Amino acid sequence: MFGLGTLTRVTREIRRDLTAAQERDPAARTLGRWEVLLTYGGVQALLSHRVAHALDDAGIPLAPHALAYVSKVATGVEIHPSARIGDSLFIDHGAGVVIGETAEIGDNVTIYQGVTLGGTGFQRGKRHPTVDSDVVIGSGAKLLGPIEVGRGAKVGANSVIIHDVPPNSTVVGNPGHPVRVEGKKPSGPDADWAHLPDPVADAIKALSQRVGELERQLAEATGREPEPSAEVRPLRNVRGSDPASG
Repeated sequence: MFGLGTLTRVTREIRRDLTAAQERDPAARTLGRWEVLLTYGGVQALLSHRVAHALDDAGIPLAPHALAYVSKVATGVEIHPSARIGDSLFIDHGAGVVIGETAEIGDNVTIYQGVTLGGTGFQRGKRHPTVDSDVVIGSGAKLLGPIEVGRGAKVGANSVIIHDVPPNSTVVGNPGHPVRVEGKKPSGPDADWAHLPDPVADAIKALSQRVGELERQLAEATGREPEPSAEVRPLRNVRGSDPASG
């Protein structure tokens, strides 16, 4: 039942969520706890979920889903009452975040706006991701199916993850691939999500360089002048004009 012990636990969890927001968002460091609670949609959504999850665990009908629905309308964050969320989750901005029924999230996880922890079908049982502790998920990322994201992993913005992510790795792309920056894995909570490498672009660049080298070798073997190297031009928009021209 929903008793004093449950209320004490929920209050403790909410305090840790507020602390996480103040520690990880520079804009919140100068604000008091009440200001964060009253103005941060991600924090408000977590507060609602903590209560809804406790009600769901207690077997109370209707109320958990009603509370989750009201929270979704008010904050733009949709968290199923049955989702299991550890301590000190920080949902930055929050708009468009979706966390499914069988999702599990560890401690000290950071999620940015537009992230989905979703399923891939209509099967019953475990069908949503399990995210271990100390994970950072960039804005717009989609984690789909009963995959596991290892402790300390980082998911780049707008990545689509359909396979397990190793601990302490950084993945980007669609589908997500592990990457390195300057020969090293990106690390630290302030990773530059806007400039993570693109595995597809890197592969195309390597292929272009290889083709150029083969053309030079062919020219030397035949005694002909090598063809001018093709330059990679900027992508054009749907109207056929250069993006820089607006």
